[in-house]
Amino acid sequence: MSTKFKNILITGASSGIGEALALHYAAAGAENLFLCGRNEERLNKVAAECAGRGAKVFAEILDVTDREAAEKWVKKCAAAAPLNLVIANAGVATVEETPENIRRTFNTNIFGVVNTVLPAVESFKQAPERADKTIALLASIAGYHGLPSCPSYSASKACVKAWGEALRGSLRGEGIAVSIICPGFVKSRITDKNTCPMPFFWPADKAAAVIAARLERNVGTIAFPWPMRFATWLMSILPNALSDFIYARLPHKV
Repeated sequence: MSTKFKNILITGASSGIGEALALHYAAAGAENLFLCGRNEERLNKVAAECAGRGAKVFAEILDVTDREAAEKWVKKCAAAAPLNLVIANAGVATVEETPENIRRTFNTNIFGVVNTVLPAVESFKQAPERADKTIALLASIAGYHGLPSCPSYSASKACVKAWGEALRGSLRGEGIAVSIICPGFVKSRITDKNTCPMPFFWPADKAAAVIAARLERNVGTIAFPWPMRFATWLMSILPNALSDFIYARLPHKV
C-alpha cells in the first residue's frame, strides 16, 4: 500500500471518514499531513496515531465556516509543503430540521467546502509546473436526489456534488484534478446520530481504502456502495409521482 500523494490536507479529520483517510495516508507513506478539526482531544489523538505511522503531522483547531481562518490555514499549509491533495471533508448532520440546524448544515456542508477549495485552487494555480494536484469534495449518496428523511443534508450534498462535477471540467485545463466523493452509510459521528435504517453500512477504514484507491486513478465520482448509488440514481430519474409513492412507504427517522 503506497500513495503518490505526499503532502495532504484534510478537513474534518478528527473523526469518521476524515480520520480514516488520515490514518490510511499516514500508513501509505504520506510525508506531511495537514489536519484540522473542531475537537482538540479527538484531533490530537488522530494526529498522534498518524505520527506513529510515520507521517509528519500538522494539526489545527479550525472551524471551516470561518472564511478568513480557513483561507489563512490552507495558505499556511501550502507554504509549509507543496500540497498534492486537498480533501474538503468537514461536514455535519442536520438531525432535527430546525431553522438553526438547517442554517448550520448549509453553512458547514457548503460554505465550509467553498472556504477550503477556493484557497486550494489559488495555491495550485500558482504552481502550474507541478503534477499531482488533486482536490476532493465530500458529497454523499444523499446528494443524488432530495431525500425526505434528511432534506437539508441532502440538499447541501447535492450542491457540493454539482459544484465538484463542474469544477472537474473547468479546472482540467489548469492541471488540477477534481473528484467528488459520494459515500453511503459509513461509520462516523454523523451516522451515530441516525435513527433510520442504514443498509450497506461500511466501516470507515474500508471507505477510506476505496476512496484513496480511486483518487490515485483520478476517478471523477467516487460513489459507493453501488446498490445505493444505483437506487438513488434511479429515484432521481423517476417521475415525481412515482418517487413520492416510494418515499412515502420507506422507513422514517424516529
